[in-house]
Amino acid sequence: MSMPRASDAEWEVLRVLWDHQELSGTDVVSILQETTHWKPTTIRTLLSRLVKKQVIGFRPVGSGYLYFPLMTQAECEVTERRTFLHKVYGGNPRAMMAAFLTEEDLTPEDLDTLQKLLDDRRSP
Repeated sequence: MSMPRASDAEWEVLRVLWDHQELSGTDVVSILQETTHWKPTTIRTLLSRLVKKQVIGFRPVGSGYLYFPLMTQAECEVTERRTFLHKVYGGNPRAMMAAFLTEEDLTPEDLDTLQKLLDDRRSP
């Protein structure tokens, strides 16, 4: 399943739900207000958008709702990577990797890890 595009703010909400798996709307608001300056109405709007995009689900409990992720973080990251690759590099992974390798400060350990990934990918 491919995730619809999510805004940076929606990603913040998703991270909270991935960390906790299931939270009431009140708990999501409380957690996000510790790290953002968002109003409760803004956070509830973000929850509604994610429900409409079918990235999170909800179920009624008492007078409120419990929210939970319908997609894993890994599934959402795939969509974001593919979108970024097409948007910035015209879908060319070599161009993206070349830019990353030449512009980022990589440690010898980073390079070893990348080389192992390439070697593993090349092996049948």
